[in-house]
Amino acid sequence: MSIWILFKLLGSLALLMFGMKSMSEALQKMAGPQLRHVLGAMTTNRFMGMTTGMLVTASVQSSTATTVMTVSFVNAGLLTLAQAISVIMGANIGTTLTAWIMSAGFSFNITDFVYPAFFFAIILIYSKKKRFIGDFVFGIAFMFLGLGTLRQTGIDMHLGENQAVLDFFASFDPNAFSTTLIFLLLGGVLTFCVQSSAAVMAITMILCSSGVLPIYQGIALVMGENIGTTVTSNLAAMSANTQARRAALAHMFFNVFGVIWILFVFRPFVDMVCGLVGYDVDMDRATTTAKAFLANSAKLSFVLAAFHTCFNVVNTAILIWFIPQIERFVCWVIKPKKVDEEEDFRLHFITAGFMKTPELSVLEAQKEIQQFAIRIQRMFGLVKELLVEKDEKTFNKMYSRIEKYEGISDNMELEIAQYLDEVSDAHLSDDTKAKIRAMLREISEIESIGDACYNIARTISRKYQGKQDHFNQKQYEHIFQMMELTDQALTQMNALMAGRKVSYDVNRSFNIENEINNYRNQLKSQNINDVNNHAYTYAVGTIYMDIINECEKLGDYVVNVVEARMGTRQKIA
Repeated sequence: MSIWILFKLLGSLALLMFGMKSMSEALQKMAGPQLRHVLGAMTTNRFMGMTTGMLVTASVQSSTATTVMTVSFVNAGLLTLAQAISVIMGANIGTTLTAWIMSAGFSFNITDFVYPAFFFAIILIYSKKKRFIGDFVFGIAFMFLGLGTLRQTGIDMHLGENQAVLDFFASFDPNAFSTTLIFLLLGGVLTFCVQSSAAVMAITMILCSSGVLPIYQGIALVMGENIGTTVTSNLAAMSANTQARRAALAHMFFNVFGVIWILFVFRPFVDMVCGLVGYDVDMDRATTTAKAFLANSAKLSFVLAAFHTCFNVVNTAILIWFIPQIERFVCWVIKPKKVDEEEDFRLHFITAGFMKTPELSVLEAQKEIQQFAIRIQRMFGLVKELLVEKDEKTFNKMYSRIEKYEGISDNMELEIAQYLDEVSDAHLSDDTKAKIRAMLREISEIESIGDACYNIARTISRKYQGKQDHFNQKQYEHIFQMMELTDQALTQMNALMAGRKVSYDVNRSFNIENEINNYRNQLKSQNINDVNNHAYTYAVGTIYMDIINECEKLGDYVVNVVEARMGTRQKIA
């Protein structure tokens, strides 16, 4: 094999992988939100979940994208783990469409049709409204160009006439069980190394179509690809949260279980698939004409695609009845880490290496911001408790916790902002770019809420450590009333962050903010009169008003978060 043909092979594989990636991302940009809504709504039972997973994966040509969306819904409490497992089963069936597309590409020369597709794609890309359709057509064209080049490279390599290659594969006993295991392992290792089951499937089709690799060994490679791709997702999920790791393990269990049972019925099952496609398993190169042998071998790509589909359909038909047991098994294997979630700074949804597409990364970041907002309200709750705490040891412990929360809020802002910055480097839709800008504003304002909480805590600590006179009963009542209004504003903000914008009445937040402003102005005037009337000292009055003013600032930050989320602006006094 010349070095030129080797580079041609590697380059066409790269074209194929790039084309599939571009096509998948373009589809998600065009229909990402709708796909997420479908995935969230159409999983009422295991069969609907399976069907949804199958359709969504067939649409976006990426089982990874479907799995990631599913895991995010589990984390958000929109889906149970059992429902997620059914969706993942469907995704395994949906992803077999890729093999059918590839087998079609190997059956006839389609490279002549890709050049007009490139021409129309570039026109669409320069048309602003239709550029994602252009990206999609470009992805398809690249994919088919890669397939066509692979097919031609396989022919140019003359593998069927290469005695060294023929001798290598002939050295394995086709009837031995150990041969099946060797090729199974080889398929898994290759997929893990290449990080693309589609690329390994393409190599398998080249080897089988050229008549070099017997069908049984080729199908063993396909079985190995099924396991290899789950090893990749499990390694990626190691840094993720508990539910993500459980979903990845369920995916691996599904494929490993399928490979185990099919090994017991390997030959009869393969023969059945060959019969469906019309491939003659017993045809021998030595006893038939070269033309008939090559015509029979040309069907092998369809045999591989048919096996891939039949394997996943039968495996799903078996395991779909045992979803509760699979759920219990993965929960038993992967137990949640026993840490204090409040004290442990860890991003729950954003995980390095687990997200595959920018559009879905934005969804994960939004979930992280929701958790950030919930954590900040919890911090404000600690501040309210600090105000009435009298025991010095408990007071110092609580104040230390608030300080820790302040550090956590700073870190969360930086981590999420850095993640969004990396995502924004990708090719995004205008809608997604606007979302990222809004989310950056949200995290900045939420961090400011954390700063306001810490400032209130520091003011309370200054009063406590300085042994100042206590607030009188009326002052405590006024502070509690102000804090109650502030807490209501935070509650409304979190309701918006966790729900959908269309169902939220933004006037609720604006009305609370107006109440806070009016109450602050009222207390400011009253404080001047009380100090003049010697109801309390000027120093106590200053600390008292510092707390009131900081609560009012906190309310302003809340409104800023609401405005960023809703995409509106309203002038608040």
